[in-house]
Amino acid sequence: MSTPPGSMPPGPEGPQPTEEEMRAAYEAELKRIRVEDVLVQTVVSLLNLGGRKAGLAPGTEDERDLEQVREAVEGVRALLPLVEAALGADIKQVRDALSQLQLTYARAGDGRGGEPGPGGESGGQAPPADPEPAAPPKPSGRLWVPGQ
Repeated sequence: MSTPPGSMPPGPEGPQPTEEEMRAAYEAELKRIRVEDVLVQTVVSLLNLGGRKAGLAPGTEDERDLEQVREAVEGVRALLPLVEAALGADIKQVRDALSQLQLTYARAGDGRGGEPGPGGESGGQAPPADPEPAAPPKPSGRLWVPGQ
């Protein structure tokens, strides 16, 4: 069976959509989707990626990158006021996940000398003379999805 030049062979579900059909589907999706949906998806993605870069998900310990964790935390903090209404009751889960990520970042930062955050100073408090080692957070192995 031969395929005309420039066309795709049929897939398991039939012929592939044309470029025009794909463009029409994309336009229909753009009409349907709301900015709040994209912001919520972005917050969830930042939390999940930040947790991964913090080594919280099983098997991601070798992906640890504290700068990426910091950027994820800052991104979520910046977007949180914009998504509160869209999240409704799920805002508590987002705040809990953000708190866990911030705590993980702070603990990891203490291990590398307690460098100040992007705000500059570390609050003017000296670290305790004999700090107790903190137990690493337990990874949940699950990704958070709003409404579940």
